[in-house]
This record gives sequence, structure tokens and C-alpha cells, in this order.
Amino acid sequence: MQIGFLTTPFRGETLERVVEFAAREGFLAIEIDSGPGKDHLDPAALTDKRAQEIKGLLAKSGVAISSLAHYTNVTDADPAKREEASANLIAVIDAAAKLGVSIVCAMAGMPVPGKTKIHTIEQDVAAVYPPILEYASRKGVKIALENWYATNIQNLAHWRRLFDVLPHENIGLNFDPSHLLWQGIDYIEAADQFAGRIFHTHAKDTEVKEHVLRLVGNQERGWWRYVIPGFGRVRWGEFIATLKAIGYDGVLSIEHEDKAFGREEGFVAGKKFLSLYV
Repeated sequence: MQIGFLTTPFRGETLERVVEFAAREGFLAIEIDSGPGKDHLDPAALTDKRAQEIKGLLAKSGVAISSLAHYTNVTDADPAKREEASANLIAVIDAAAKLGVSIVCAMAGMPVPGKTKIHTIEQDVAAVYPPILEYASRKGVKIALENWYATNIQNLAHWRRLFDVLPHENIGLNFDPSHLLWQGIDYIEAADQFAGRIFHTHAKDTEVKEHVLRLVGNQERGWWRYVIPGFGRVRWGEFIATLKAIGYDGVLSIEHEDKAFGREEGFVAGKKFLSLYV
């Protein structure tokens, strides 16, 4: 198992700068924020020459790409925006294949207005994703969906229904325990139940402010926030042991959304903590 990070906080910086930081601090992998106009990897700018430059940079630094990340709404209610989102995801899949990367992290889309998440899965995700997955399969690429609570895969019932309507072998999870913790969902049980579908993981923690929760209740906001691993309530030793037990040997990709830490400071603190268990 390797410790890596999602490159999004380095927006405005070159990929070379990101790789230099990763190598200096001993990270073994990066999850590259990718898509049209992205600083680190724009598929339209990925010429054969640039692909070779990136491969050479990674080989020299000892840093690998754990995945390309393209988080976009493929179930947008506007047909034109939905088509554009799908085309952009296909472009990222092509970029992954060109770079020899086997995983693209994506989203299950947002619920369509007027529909529940289950209905959106059954009617919209089921229509949008099969051609994308079939294309990705031909390219040797797997799609890992992050279980962000706002998307169509908020809870385990949503996960089950999605995998019912999308039985493709190359669709799985970018498993993030932080989204499950504050909802009261058992992320250890979830990892056990969906072991075969965990293609990638996000290492993000959740702080729960009990004193705020007691005042506002769990239907309000402000009583939890995402933090660097080790500074919240995820039981990382147990979680990582579970991942190892189910055969996961991929990356723990730190997703830095913690305002208490600077950019580099947060990534380094997260790596230091996770290294106790990896």
C-alpha cells in the first residue's frame, strides 16, 4: 500500500512542481486532477511528446500516478451539459491509456431535479455509464467513483443499486471513509461488503464537534468538517487493516480540504500519520 495525494490544492502550479514536492516528501503516488483547462493534465494538451515527458519525469522521481481524477456531473439535467461531461470523461480515459494509468476517478453524477438518487441511478446513470465503461474497458481503464454524499452514491443502498444496474467489472469505488463517518454509516462494514469494488481510496478524516451537534442537531450544518488523516474520528488502524485483509494494495490518496493546515503542511502531516500504519 502506498501513500499519495490528490493534486487539486496545487492548482496554479505545474505538474513538475507537484512531482518535485511529492518526491522530496517521500510520497509514492499522485492522483492527478485532470480535465479541460486543468493545470496538471489537460487531455487536449497531452501530445505524444508531452506524455513521454511526463513518463520520464515520473521515472526519474520515483513517483507514480495512482489515477487521473475527473469529478464532473455526468447526469446533468441539461442534455448538452451531460453530453459534454461524458465527452470530457472519455478524453480523460484516453489520457490515462496514453500514460499507462489503469484508473480514472470520477463521480456517479448528481441527482436529477425531481428524482431521488435511486431513481437517478436507475434511469440516468444506467443510461450514461455503460458506453463510457465499455470504452474504458477497451482501453484497459477502470472507473472508480468517489462516494461523496452529495452524489448519487450517498449510502450503501445506493452503492448496491448502482452495481446492480452497472454489473461491469471495471466500475468500482474511490472509497472515502470521511463521507460515511458523519452520516453514521459503518465504513469498516462497507469496506468488507464492497471489497471487490474498491479500486482506489481517499484518505480524508472527519472531525465531529459534539458541542455544536448538541445545539443544532444532525439536520443542520457546521457540526462536522473534513480534516487531515489523524485529526478526526476515522479509526485508521482498523480501516487500513481491513483494506489489507480484503486484499487492497493500492494508494491511500490524501484529499486535503482542511483549512487548519497549509497546503504542504497538511499533506506532510497526513503522510506522517498514515505512515504509522502502512
